[in-house]
This record gives sequence, structure tokens and C-alpha cells, in this order.
Amino acid sequence: MKHRISRRAFLRGCTLLAASAAVGSLTSCGGTDAKDSGLPLIIVGSDTYPPYIYLNNDGVPAGIDVEIATEAFRRMGYAARFESIDWEQKTNLVESGTIDCIWGCFSMDGREEVYRWAGPYMVSRQVVAVDADSSIRTFSDLAGKTIAVQSTGKPEELFLSGSDPRLPQTVEVFSIEDRNVQYAMMACGYVDAIAAHETGILQYMKDNSVEFRILEEPLLVTGLGVAFAKNDSRGLDHQLNDTFAQMRTDGTLEQILGKYLEHASQYLEVDTLGA
Repeated sequence: MKHRISRRAFLRGCTLLAASAAVGSLTSCGGTDAKDSGLPLIIVGSDTYPPYIYLNNDGVPAGIDVEIATEAFRRMGYAARFESIDWEQKTNLVESGTIDCIWGCFSMDGREEVYRWAGPYMVSRQVVAVDADSSIRTFSDLAGKTIAVQSTGKPEELFLSGSDPRLPQTVEVFSIEDRNVQYAMMACGYVDAIAAHETGILQYMKDNSVEFRILEEPLLVTGLGVAFAKNDSRGLDHQLNDTFAQMRTDGTLEQILGKYLEHASQYLEVDTLGA
């Protein structure tokens, strides 16, 4: 069963926790530097997802995807400007030309035909996390439990579609507009589990000094990519793929990932996907 909860509705019930979880939300970012560069702008649509994209203490966009995008588009002759978007509207926004691409820890799996893709540029694990003292140890233990997922994300699809026989059909799914609120929902006992990218969960634990337990078996091992509209004929997807290959060869991708993640090289093993 699916329950849809807006960020506003949840804030009414768990205001302080949700507010703390949402600190650093992304707004229009990178505008001044991008304009001053003299290069044509590429508008990147994303939302807050540390360590991929967030505002640092100076209010400047930072994170894995920000650094990769800035360098990759610079090599292509563009300046990247990050814009906060309603994640549920991402397809409409890129197809209408409001943004040039979608970039923000975006899984390619199952969406290969929806967009023009550049990537995968790195590997990510989608996982389930629970409180450290939870009795939930495996997917089967989720039967009759509640889980928070981001609306339109891959975990939501997996839990609602019934396509994965590992997942019980009796899980109650709470779909959240703002993925940062997932953590607050579990912290205040509103749900039994959350599902998200493992790197995002680990970053939240580090930033907030909390301890969740990540189930050993991943929901999905997927490649992260950059999505352009299907009708985008500029060839930016091909150029960006070529640039990713250069950045992989010269060590730039591993250097950037190493600032944020331990064992950075393992996240670049995109050739193992589907093996």
C-alpha cells in the first residue's frame, strides 16, 4: 500500500526533526560564478542530496556531482549552473527546456529509454536502512512494516511494482516529496525503515552523528547518469560521455570522489554493472 506524504504535512507532525534534516536545501546555485565565467550556461536541475549536491557553510554549491559537472562542462566550453527543482517534475522540466539536464545521484536503471543519457559515470547501491536496534535483518522481515521512500525514485518503484520477489507485498510504503525528510520520519518513529542510495545514508549518519543499520543485501546496484531530453539534438550527451572517459583516464573522477567517499575507485567500476 502506498501513502503519499507532502513535506508540509509531515512538518506539522514532526517539525523540528524535519527542519534539521532539511538544512542546506539547494536553491539557485552557481549563478554568479557561472555568469562571470563568460561561458554559455548549462542549467542543471537537481535537488539536495549530500554528498552529491548541497550548500556548504558559505552557501556555495558543493558535492560530488557539483564538482564533476563543473569540471566536465568547463572542458566542454560551458559553465554549469545548478537549479533546485521539484524532483517529481524533472522529466517535464528537461523536456520543456526549463533545464538542460537532470543531474543529482540519478539512477539510470529502468529509465534507459526515457532520456538521452551520459553515463554511467559511477556506481551506486540502493539499500534499506533501519534503526540500529531494529529487529529487521532481511527483506522478508519488512513484512507488515512501514518504509519511507522518495516519490518517483527507484525504491518506490521496486516496493510498489511487485517485480522483485525478495520484497514482501505487505510493506506499507510512504512516498515523500523531499527525500531529506525520510531520515526525520524514521528518527521520530513514523516508519520502520527507509530506502535510498547507500552513500546518501552514510553521509546523513556522519553529518548528524546518528547510527542506522544498513541491510546487507542491496535493493539495487545501479549506474548513475546525467539525463537529457529525448528530443535534445545538441549532442551534449555524447560530448559528456567523451568527457567522462577523459576524466576517468586522467584520474580526475577518482580524485573528486576521494574527497567525499572512502575507497573511491570502487565507485568507478561501471564496467561491472550487469555482470
